Amino acid sequence: MTYAHDVPQQLRTRPAERAPAADGGPVRRSAPGTGPSALAADLRVALMRSVRRIRAERTEDALPDSQYSVLALLERMEPTTPSALAEAEHVQPPSMTRSLAALVEAGVVARRPHPDDRRQVLVETTPAGRELLQATRRRRDQWLTKRLAGLTPHERAVLAEAAQILRRVVAP
Repeated sequence: MTYAHDVPQQLRTRPAERAPAADGGPVRRSAPGTGPSALAADLRVALMRSVRRIRAERTEDALPDSQYSVLALLERMEPTTPSALAEAEHVQPPSMTRSLAALVEAGVVARRPHPDDRRQVLVETTPAGRELLQATRRRRDQWLTKRLAGLTPHERAVLAEAAQILRRVVAP
């Protein structure tokens, strides 16, 4: 377990004390050791900004974030039905139908008849879809690798521990 005195000063300094918020909005300044509520707010803001920044690292032929999310989920579930994909993505089937139509038109998703139920179709990523996912992941990983390289070994160790903890927090 890492204690406040083990964390380098630059990690204990709140982002608002180093620079204004990137989006111009207010930045919470909770003291170390405050309750779960303040920590939840700080983590929510930090995680959302991190995700937003990582998503900005795209390939030239990038899809909108919502379509990229569907494509990435489809890769893990394929082949599957549009309704199963909608349920997994927590969207209504008509929204998923529109997303899949755009992905089919982009050539990154293919539809084929369901082998057991002629009323349904199965969807799966195409080779172009898999390449787009891999290229985007590589680009995002490269950006993050460069940022992490600027940290001290101790700071990277703290983040590695935080990553494990965050996985537990979000686990079902």
